[in-house]
Amino acid sequence: MGPSMPPPYDPAVLAPVEGAIPQPPGSSRTRPDACPGALTLHQAADGLLARIRVPGGVLSATALIGLAELSAELGDGRLELTSRANLQLRGLDATAATELATRLQTLGLLPSLAHERVRNILGSPLSGLDGLGQADTIDLVQSLDRELCANVRLAELPGRFLFGVDDGRGDIAAAATDVTLIAISASKIRLWPGDFAVDASHAVTVALALAEAFLDERNTQTDPAGQAAWRIADLVDGPRLVARRALHRLRARGIQALPSEPALGVLAGFAPEAPLALGVAEQRNGLHSLTVQIPLGRLLPEQAQVLAEISGRRGIRITPWRSIVATDVADPVTAAESAHDAGLGTEDSSPWLGVTACAGRPGCAKALADVQHDARAVAMATRTAAASTSLPVHWSGCSRRCGRPAGASVDVLATASGYQVSDGEGRTHQAAGVAELASTVEALRRG
Repeated sequence: MGPSMPPPYDPAVLAPVEGAIPQPPGSSRTRPDACPGALTLHQAADGLLARIRVPGGVLSATALIGLAELSAELGDGRLELTSRANLQLRGLDATAATELATRLQTLGLLPSLAHERVRNILGSPLSGLDGLGQADTIDLVQSLDRELCANVRLAELPGRFLFGVDDGRGDIAAAATDVTLIAISASKIRLWPGDFAVDASHAVTVALALAEAFLDERNTQTDPAGQAAWRIADLVDGPRLVARRALHRLRARGIQALPSEPALGVLAGFAPEAPLALGVAEQRNGLHSLTVQIPLGRLLPEQAQVLAEISGRRGIRITPWRSIVATDVADPVTAAESAHDAGLGTEDSSPWLGVTACAGRPGCAKALADVQHDARAVAMATRTAAASTSLPVHWSGCSRRCGRPAGASVDVLATASGYQVSDGEGRTHQAAGVAELASTVEALRRG
């Protein structure tokens, strides 16, 4: 076993890239923002890790192929999907940093060097495709990203701060975002915190006013150790105070945005449709989309090539559930067969649906097991399970449980004496070996 490494996001293990942007003037942080980015890489046990933000998960086929080539040439050959619909490259060495940044700029994935770690925007993956939702919000995502990058002060936002843009179907509204925009109609957008309802033309301005208000409020609050908040929920009475500050700022700009009570009303009544149903769906334009599950969120170069080839003009959409939507598919039957042959999950009976895992060994020095390997073995052993009606299951290499999804799930935790499997309701079992793990996990997933 290699030398002990600090946990992820420890400032001591960051490897700044030449030319990386320093903290913006006036930043009140008392510790560095250690979230990985494309310019500031994280030292993992298997090499450096780069995180590429993909606002709204929208990516062209050209960019997907370019990233797959980058990973094959500079990293371990895989693209990792995150729960924020971003992509990660692993296994990079120190000499790769400059080439990585240069080629990402060429692919159009670094529109702002100063803001690259704050471009955290979730979007409804099927918006504008299937005719559901209240509006096509893809342009809204792109406008939010553009204006975010143009606002010098918002480069101060922590890398964990998260925007969400929901087209009205409720898939993103239920996520734990800091600032949430929800389409009421094509002309009206509702925002949280504060439960503002505004004309769509003002939605981005209001969203960024809320983000600026967060920065103002975090300057007034620190914890006993002198650390500033990373997210609105970290603030004492954060949603109310941030909304109040934003309202004053908006009034000064002549924008009418009156908050309703209670402040959390914007999230009431939303029943998220996530994860997305796998397989083919008809689009409004007569073409089709194909949603595929990426096994354990790790996309191989040949799988990326297949998705790029079957997707049409609008490319792909990465989802927060580690799946990918290929859009504007002309021949859905052939596309689904190609994706299935490449090892991607194409049906709701897929063994990969609802199965996630942290990096585990050898990628993380804290991990007590190769959870990626073990999760794959168990998933294949239970491949006939009705995954779409089962609880999600998350495999963790240590007690930090990195990447564990929100909500009810089966927890598979590596310990010094084997795996501990629990369902969050007091049922806990020790299990070892693929057969015992498979039967225990499947029983708890089915309730």
